[in-house]
Amino acid sequence: MSGDLRELVRRAEAELPRLVDTHVARVRDEIDIYREDGLVPPEDLRRSVEANMRFMIAALRDPKGGNDFSAPRETGSRRARQGAPLPEVLRAYRLGFAALWDTLAAAADCRRPALMRALLAAGRGLWLLTDEYAIQLTEAYRATMAELTLARERRRSALAEALFTGEPVAGTTHWEITALLGFPPDAGLVVVMAETRRADEPLPGIEQRLAEHGMVSVWRLTPALQTGIVALPDGAPEPLVALLRQIAKARVGMSQPYRAIGETPRAVRLARIALVSAPEGSNQVSTFRAGRVAGLVAHAPAEGVRVAQAVLGPVLELPAEDRETLLATIRAWFDNDGSAEQTGKQLHCHRNTVRYRLRRVHELTGHSFANPADIAELAVALEAVPQDR
Repeated sequence: MSGDLRELVRRAEAELPRLVDTHVARVRDEIDIYREDGLVPPEDLRRSVEANMRFMIAALRDPKGGNDFSAPRETGSRRARQGAPLPEVLRAYRLGFAALWDTLAAAADCRRPALMRALLAAGRGLWLLTDEYAIQLTEAYRATMAELTLARERRRSALAEALFTGEPVAGTTHWEITALLGFPPDAGLVVVMAETRRADEPLPGIEQRLAEHGMVSVWRLTPALQTGIVALPDGAPEPLVALLRQIAKARVGMSQPYRAIGETPRAVRLARIALVSAPEGSNQVSTFRAGRVAGLVAHAPAEGVRVAQAVLGPVLELPAEDRETLLATIRAWFDNDGSAEQTGKQLHCHRNTVRYRLRRVHELTGHSFANPADIAELAVALEAVPQDR
């Protein structure tokens, strides 16, 4: 290093405490995230500013020396964890470099050409170095953000899994779970369950599509089901139903809206009941009907399955086409208040065909559609027909 450049470095080092103070004050005044109540504490900002400026002064002293980029990488990673926006972080860094350069230029007395030549000779390398510094900071920031995003998604998935199954989450309250999932505190919630076919997502891109409509959600995908909890900003499920109908590639069930996150396991059961009430192979979106029988089955699903097998077992053992025809007929008969005429219209068949199918059910199960007690058992059993049926 020439004597002239050495003199510039000495002057910059002598000015460093004042320069750091001035730059920290400017950054905190101009950039919100660095203010007293911002994302970055003042002492953290000062430490980074001083490290950055010492890094550049050291590069002036020894342009050919090895460049240690641990400082910018550490700053980039720390700012990512603090939640500071990357453009603001880079802006603060560039302001600092500009302030140091202005100090060096002022020290290079224009009456001493040798000082000016020394500064200009070192300037190109210094500018290239600051670009590399910014690149290192940016790469560390983005790598940390990717890690944080992955960890956050794993955490959200684990919390959602615990909610779906009803397992307690140690050390976490329901309120904290709601916040961690990003749900608005007063939003209504629903569980949506879609049947997976051929390993394809039955609701492709659903989380992003919902986010575009202001609905936060969390999802779990298995070989059999795609299940999600959706927060309804205004509590109304109609916009959600409309969106599901647009994109569904398989049958979908949806629970009633609920408020307390701890009610999610029950809502999962309601969504499952709604799902199996839709015709197999369809893209129908079915919402849970708030009837007493369905609610009873949802409250005691294991008992419901037992009742379904006990009452409808012979029907459930039929070949798939026969089984679904008879089950669809029973459902339509209930939906139409026991009218064979209206049931036939819904199923596009003659009323005598409806009566024939109901007789088959009677012959298979021993339950009559004329006996109130038998009708009640048939209603409960129909609500509890297992999903894989």
